[in-house]
Amino acid sequence: MGRKSTQLSIPEIENRIFTVRNDKIMLDSDLADLYGVSTKQLNQQAKRHRGRFPRDFMFRLSKEEYSLLRSQIVTSKKGRGGRRYLPFVFTEHGAIMLASVLNSERAVETSILVVRAFVRFREMFSGHKEIARKLSELEKRLAGHDSDIKAILSAIRQLMASPVSKKRKIGFEHS
Repeated sequence: MGRKSTQLSIPEIENRIFTVRNDKIMLDSDLADLYGVSTKQLNQQAKRHRGRFPRDFMFRLSKEEYSLLRSQIVTSKKGRGGRRYLPFVFTEHGAIMLASVLNSERAVETSILVVRAFVRFREMFSGHKEIARKLSELEKRLAGHDSDIKAILSAIRQLMASPVSKKRKIGFEHS
């Protein structure tokens, strides 16, 4: 919480963007950390200004969604300083709106980086869609031809569908 926003990087923010309900979102706790406030303070401000946060800007995760998300990220365990309530998540527009209700210089500066991170995500995603479209066209042209080429195209699709996480594993592996 004590770091300056100028020390943040877009890739660091991108690592905190997840997909839930087909939306790119950020957890309330991650945004609180980035904006330099407590999660409680961030959520209180969002609740005080509820009219600025429609469901497509902010929503609470279900137990199932939170469980799936927890399997992708490191979070504290219940009973050891963990959360008592399911987290709120914010879409790109919700993250921008938070900067206006938090009304601090750091929130405004950080929101610019958050927007840039979301934009980069969109650009990467649209690039994948274009590649997928071209691969489909190529598959159609190769219909009835060499099965090895189709296997290569299938392998490329699988690589595109499962991005490799840059996060390090924590703990020990048992052999």
